[in-house]
Amino acid sequence: MTHHAPHEQEIRAAAAHFGRRRFLTATGAAAALAFATNLPGAGAAYAAEADARKIAENPFTLGVASGDPQPGSVVLWTRLAPRPYEPGSGMPNARVTVRWEVAYDEHFKRLAGQGRADAHPEFNHSVHIEPTGLAPDRVYYYRFRAGSWISPVGRTRTAPARSAGLSALKLAAVSCQAYHDGYFTAYKHLAEEDLDVVFHLGDYLYEYPVSAAGGVRNYTDRKLPAVFNRETVTLEDYRLRYALYKSDPDLQAAHAAHPFIVTWDDHEVENNYASDISEDHLPPAEFLVRRAAAYRAYWENQPLRRPQRPQGADARLYRRIQYGQLAQFDILDTRQYRSDQAYGDGWHVPGPESLDPGRTLTGAAQERWLIDGWRQSSARWNVLPQQVTFSERRNATGAGYQLSMDAWDGYAASRDRVLAGAESAGVDNLVVLTGDVHVHYAFDIKKDFKNPASRTAGVEFVTTSIASGKDGADKPANWDTYLAANPHLKFYNGRRGYLTVALDQDTARADYRTVSAVTTPGAPVRTAASFVTEAGDPGLKPA
Repeated sequence: MTHHAPHEQEIRAAAAHFGRRRFLTATGAAAALAFATNLPGAGAAYAAEADARKIAENPFTLGVASGDPQPGSVVLWTRLAPRPYEPGSGMPNARVTVRWEVAYDEHFKRLAGQGRADAHPEFNHSVHIEPTGLAPDRVYYYRFRAGSWISPVGRTRTAPARSAGLSALKLAAVSCQAYHDGYFTAYKHLAEEDLDVVFHLGDYLYEYPVSAAGGVRNYTDRKLPAVFNRETVTLEDYRLRYALYKSDPDLQAAHAAHPFIVTWDDHEVENNYASDISEDHLPPAEFLVRRAAAYRAYWENQPLRRPQRPQGADARLYRRIQYGQLAQFDILDTRQYRSDQAYGDGWHVPGPESLDPGRTLTGAAQERWLIDGWRQSSARWNVLPQQVTFSERRNATGAGYQLSMDAWDGYAASRDRVLAGAESAGVDNLVVLTGDVHVHYAFDIKKDFKNPASRTAGVEFVTTSIASGKDGADKPANWDTYLAANPHLKFYNGRRGYLTVALDQDTARADYRTVSAVTTPGAPVRTAASFVTEAGDPGLKPA
């Protein structure tokens, strides 16, 4: 049975009229049509196989990555790109055989698995390997070969067995890495942390132009090509932008050190888009062609499993990953299915539109999936990695305060349903992981944010950005106001960095890691604050 994506016909219609569309090239239209079939080798031109031995330059310029660990498997990723800053990446328009190896040791003396895969031009010569038969909860090393070229070595770790009485787990959360806003120094430090897994909570790239000097990186030793100095709109634009980001050595180091579990926010497509509604109010059919291109490029450049592969302009990114009996991770997608932002987006006094019970941030199907998953959960900790601030965040004390219409505050009924679902499912230890806002926050999640004395339903750890927002400050200008207006806000810091969370049977401990600068390379990392929440007694305490 052929699976028809919900938006396939709109994509086809938009592609058929590409001559009247201001941004679609013939290539873009052809690609849009190809999205509908999603099958490499659909055209005779792609039936050819290129000899990998003829690749004359290193094709592994974008490094390696792993992700979505399961007890007996983990996704292994790479992409062949001898000339990553050029359209086509310097690869022939033909499939190329890539060999892969998984080993118990970093010298590959004892192999745990090996095989071959085709790198297809339709997927920009990316490969997604899903080796099976691995042992649960153990470290493995992996690498790829194409012709005489050997990739860097990656280190990964499988998830524990579903029934395992896991005693401890350490994760990191990251988000928002605007290349043009600074160096990815935080990733250099993250690569050196002892972690089981990293959650990327969105804004892996930004659609905005990047200058020849790399924005505030202000390169003097290189000049970036003009292809980056425009907004990403077409498939080629997005592919090239991933090449720019993935050529960063600090990002490569983090991917090579740890498995990532990724989800997207808005900038992987366009700032603050909502479902098929663009920020610039393009006709939905036209915007969906752009979304299809963005989703396709995201899949090509992330260590994602086959069920996450886009069908046209749609991709199911929400999914559940278990770490023994210790933690259940329900990874959300709060962009693809949301209602349009109330009151035209921005910050507004809450009112009938933002409080409308019919509004949703997750869509009905994802909301049901989440709450059903909680009902069946036997995990000690139920962790919700997602994109936008979950807890209420008032921008002023007293009446007349405003809330962000892009965050859960703009979808109050949606948040109420999720919290009621957690309560009815008996979720005692709820931890929400959040990105998006370029600051560190620590929140107690209140059953009723209007009543500070109401029950604490869980905790929210918000990680700051890797680079977005430039250097930032320990105390942003609104620091005093936010802490006074939001008694459930226990910590606020505006530097760049990341978050680590250590889970055991008794506590969840968050360490807020910051770097002093990103506009210049090489800044040291420090722990700005640490908090714990105890199992069975939700609420943050300084560690």
